[in-house]
Amino acid sequence: MRSIIITGAGSGLGKELSILLAEKGYHIILAGRTESKLHDVKKHIEHEKGSASVHILDIRNLEDVKEKILSINHKYDIYGLFNNAGIGFFGPFVAGSDTEIEDTFATNVFGTIHMTKAVLPYLEMKQEGLVVNIISTAGLRGKKNEAVYASSKFAVRGFTESLQKEYERSNIRFIAAYMGGMDTPFWESSEHVADPKRFRSPREVAELIVSQLDQDNIIIESKKQ
Repeated sequence: MRSIIITGAGSGLGKELSILLAEKGYHIILAGRTESKLHDVKKHIEHEKGSASVHILDIRNLEDVKEKILSINHKYDIYGLFNNAGIGFFGPFVAGSDTEIEDTFATNVFGTIHMTKAVLPYLEMKQEGLVVNIISTAGLRGKKNEAVYASSKFAVRGFTESLQKEYERSNIRFIAAYMGGMDTPFWESSEHVADPKRFRSPREVAELIVSQLDQDNIIIESKKQ
């Protein structure tokens, strides 16, 4: 059975992508740091007759990434990777801490790069595969009080577009998914968004992404239609 790795799979968009892709017949490799949430998603998928496994993984830790991907490849037929895990700190640029800046890039940029580099050799051996980078519309245009977050997403955009060109003559596809804000607990500790309820739900965004996997670039604005 073809397997897809999804980072940040325990909640929000990662959870909904996992459920939808399991329904399409993929074995879902649920990757993240919170074991209880990952197991909840696994139970949901299995209840619906799908297939999933839980793998505790910190994408900020390069050695952990290398070790876990090597182990996963021994057990499963890796076909795809969804680089979904991400964090964001919002507010005036000068008010942000050095730690917040470093954490943002460690997760959003280096985590995505390390995961992709770890998985790609196995896709190359099979001469096919799929890598989807969840980037955010902050990777398309700068936004007020999002300087660090947007710059991390612009970096992932450049990374994705470059790999699209590098692998354009192969059967390994790279997809950039640019989505706006979603109605998730992501905003609970932030005053950056006054009313998250006006945003699309993670389920709606996941459905739009999965329905457009034949495209190289997917753009989903945040406001409900």
